[in-house]
Amino acid sequence: MALSKDQQTFYQKTMEWTRKEISDTDTQIEEELQRVKEKLAELQNAKKAARQIYDGACNRLGIENELEKAEQSQDGGGSN
Repeated sequence: MALSKDQQTFYQKTMEWTRKEISDTDTQIEEELQRVKEKLAELQNAKKAARQIYDGACNRLGIENELEKAEQSQDGGGSN
């Protein structure tokens, strides 16, 4: 069954609209991914800074660094 002129126009406009919607969604996904990557980097830097302070405090107090010990056991117990 052939489509009428109105039906053709309807489906063509529907295709154009959904193509734009898909493109807009892809753009939003990329923007969100970039925000997540930036937040992860920020959190990793904060963790690194806190870890340096913690490591230094353990060193100054002359006590064992249980975080380092826990990481070594998670990594298989080997030294780096």
